[in-house]
Amino acid sequence: MNARGFRSTRTALFDGIEEGGIRASAYSSHEIDEHENERAVDGLQDRVSILKRISGDINEEVEAHNRMLDRMGNDMDSSRGFLSGTVDKFKTVFETKSSRRMGTLVASFVALFMLVYYLTR
Repeated sequence: MNARGFRSTRTALFDGIEEGGIRASAYSSHEIDEHENERAVDGLQDRVSILKRISGDINEEVEAHNRMLDRMGNDMDSSRGFLSGTVDKFKTVFETKSSRRMGTLVASFVALFMLVYYLTR
């Protein structure tokens, strides 16, 4: 082995060794940092896409619940109208004395029917 070959082999072997320890070259350190940054960016992109899907699902769920609540509100409004009409009819029935007797008779039959129903269960 000649002196030049020995020198190049030795330089390649001990490249980056200084007093006090091993020092990585600036290029390889920069390359490692770039690689780590790319992995971190890829991980962040995956997390962002997952969060985007989750937020889309939440948005769809909220819209579905809002539609359901709107329907329930409309149903409650129609029920309120129906019940107020029924209460008005009961008021007219109970205003006269003969209608009170009829109302008492109907209420007693309903109570008797409910009693028989619960006893037979």
